[in-house]
Amino acid sequence: MILKFPSRFTYNPLIIITFLLYLNPIFGQDAQQLPDAVQMKTYNYADTLQLDFYSIPSNSIEPKPTVVLVHGGGFTAGQRNGGDEKGLSTYLATKGFNVASINYRLSRKGKSFGCDCPASIKIDTYVEAVADLSKAINYLTKDSLPFKADPSKIFLIGSSAGAETVLNFQFMRYDYRFKRLPYPNATIAGIVSISGALLEDNYIDTTNKTPLLFFHGVKDAVVPYDTNPHRFCKPTDVGYLQINGPKAIAERLSKVNGSYKVYFNTEGGHEWASKGFKFPEFIFEFLEDVLRDNANMKEFESLSIPLKNKE
Repeated sequence: MILKFPSRFTYNPLIIITFLLYLNPIFGQDAQQLPDAVQMKTYNYADTLQLDFYSIPSNSIEPKPTVVLVHGGGFTAGQRNGGDEKGLSTYLATKGFNVASINYRLSRKGKSFGCDCPASIKIDTYVEAVADLSKAINYLTKDSLPFKADPSKIFLIGSSAGAETVLNFQFMRYDYRFKRLPYPNATIAGIVSISGALLEDNYIDTTNKTPLLFFHGVKDAVVPYDTNPHRFCKPTDVGYLQINGPKAIAERLSKVNGSYKVYFNTEGGHEWASKGFKFPEFIFEFLEDVLRDNANMKEFESLSIPLKNKE
């Protein structure tokens, strides 16, 4: 905006300052309003891929636990800055965590990821997403400034396709299809899966087990609660691919003395990929328990919406 004053205007500094203060809300009204000194900045972490970094800036040089959030959308849609992602990122930042909400290649955008999508292409899509997540963690931890990300305390949270991505990142890296990816030199302290599943639960062992928190609808017809085909495709479909939901993963973790908490809804479907975001307190408590080395749970708990304190 260019301010033009009449030629005979008398330049009174007080009037000019008052006028600029009046304009200030106009200039700033498109800025994102974040509470409690939380700041958000966007960075390109690889090519055109971006992440939104939420934090409360401080002068401390101490590294901080960092959450990497991966959105859902069936590898065809979704965004790092949707309402659910912004809400959870901001909430966790107010609790003292760094949060990086990332986007990744939507290689099935405008295409099918259903039963008519060949299983081999589905797996390639998983591999691409895991590669992008690996690049994001590398970016955050390789040079900790300005992120101050503690590479020994990285948490992963994903919903739907994002949850499949974080689970495959942690447990599939020794599979021949995943092992050549640019994995970071970082330790995953814990994972939150919201309506997610894993390609092969047999890869979970004592070397890669990590505390897991799940939110899932038992009647999910897209990403199964137990071991079932993705989208419940028929064996004759080209898109037939068995994947393992939280029930199967928890059973495998029990065999290797792993820790897990499964929140399930008996009548719920894939809408829990969004409803799981309604429980930020549960997610925060899980992260805090892990940091206190107090996440030694093996639990299933029924959950419903709404809860009195979650409305």
